[in-house]
Amino acid sequence: MPSTPRTSGTSDTSGTSDTSRTPRTPRTPRAARTSRKVAVVGISLSDCGRVDGPTPYALHAQAARRALADSGLDRSVIDGFGSAGLGTLAPVEVAEYLGLKPRWVDSTAVGGATWEVMAAHAADAIAAGHADAVLLVYGSTARADIKARRRTSNLSFGARGPLQFEVPYGHTLIAKYAMAARRHMHEYGTTLEQLAEVAVQARANAAANEDAMFRDPITVDEVLDGPVIADPFTKLHCCIRSDGGCAVLLAAEEYVPDTAKAPVWILGTGEYVSHTTMSEWEDFTVSPAAVSGRTAFERAGVTPAEMDIAEIYDAFTYMTLVTLEDLGFCAKGEGGPFVEKGRIRLDGELPVNTDGGGLSACHPGMRGLFLLVEAVRQLRGEAGGHQVRTADGGPPRLAVASGTGGWFCSSGTVVLGRD
Repeated sequence: MPSTPRTSGTSDTSGTSDTSRTPRTPRTPRAARTSRKVAVVGISLSDCGRVDGPTPYALHAQAARRALADSGLDRSVIDGFGSAGLGTLAPVEVAEYLGLKPRWVDSTAVGGATWEVMAAHAADAIAAGHADAVLLVYGSTARADIKARRRTSNLSFGARGPLQFEVPYGHTLIAKYAMAARRHMHEYGTTLEQLAEVAVQARANAAANEDAMFRDPITVDEVLDGPVIADPFTKLHCCIRSDGGCAVLLAAEEYVPDTAKAPVWILGTGEYVSHTTMSEWEDFTVSPAAVSGRTAFERAGVTPAEMDIAEIYDAFTYMTLVTLEDLGFCAKGEGGPFVEKGRIRLDGELPVNTDGGGLSACHPGMRGLFLLVEAVRQLRGEAGGHQVRTADGGPPRLAVASGTGGWFCSSGTVVLGRD
């Protein structure tokens, strides 16, 4: 990965930057401590949406260059690396492609929760002095591969181990989420209209985001009248398929004075794994975010009520609704009424998925890293037309990003804040 100097403002869309400036080389960190503060110092998106030309490796590289440029640091500071979803030896192959030789690596793969879990691991490693600056990067051409017939849709994740007892019955990933949604509807009276509101408000948020893939407004009736994918989900209850990538650079507090922008601090993290087979899931109406979220808030020393925004994994509308409950924004069973009346729009009481989420903005696969990028953009006040403003007119101060993996099998939650 070529060294990229810092640019003023946002990174350019080509992945290159102003070469007239000299990259900053940070001061030498102090001796490793066991409780260093950790900040997000660089973020970026690669080209996203409909990206037919580049390979997934190229999207990784583009996102990595832009995140490094955003940080204002020299590439030599990166001594930790996290990657999942690409290559036979994911972190090794991608690190080599980027020209990195990290001394700390992570390839944790737990579906959509991967990146929040990996961010937690990276923050712990930096705090303990095992690494100083960790780059997390993701890229996928999921949409382009289908279009070019390089891949097809898969009906199951596999048929070995515990999954062998479910695969013969034809359970797809979408069907498993659909069953969980039906159970919530049965237990608590949640309605199809309330689930549809999640999609409608995500699209309203995407309308203000120039980078979102789908921006045209939709209505509850349009969601309900769409083709059924897995009862009760119609097409617009389900995430879009896109291409794209992104990157996040975390660093120890010693590097913050040398960065280009104000830091966004990692305040608390949590992770949890609950099941893989549906028969071992004790309650379809409770996601693993109930544990990861509580842990993250406790470690951060804040409460859900203090959050200004929430970035939640939304492969399906039910994920948003039940995760809002499990993170503590409303009581169990009250997610349906909570999402009504525009409460999760940009100008609502709790803006959720401020970029439009996986339902409208982009969803190239394991979307969890995009949640962290969007949270940091919002806290920095760099979200452009879809920027959230608090009562005092400033950007948000506290945000939570919560990723979900598999079919509510795993969860990672990260609480972030700015000075």
